[in-house]
Amino acid sequence: MGVFPDFDGLAGIGDLKQIVGALLMVVLVVAVLMLIVSAVCWALGASHGNHTLASKGRAGVLVSVGAAILAGAGVTWVNWLIAIGQQL
Repeated sequence: MGVFPDFDGLAGIGDLKQIVGALLMVVLVVAVLMLIVSAVCWALGASHGNHTLASKGRAGVLVSVGAAILAGAGVTWVNWLIAIGQQL
């Protein structure tokens, strides 16, 4: 028995897919920009002996990488759940 979610059963599902895709793109772009700025702050803080700036930059790098991983993992998780639903 093939079980698959009926994405066409709801009105406006196409718009919802576009909104989710656009939000994912925005999250990834912001994560990359935050990674660049934080890496520059980390490098400047480390090279000039400013430990506060270096630690804030390091935290920003870790947060931006974590946000990108969570955004990608969310898509992967939903695709995995859909694949599991087809096997039931």
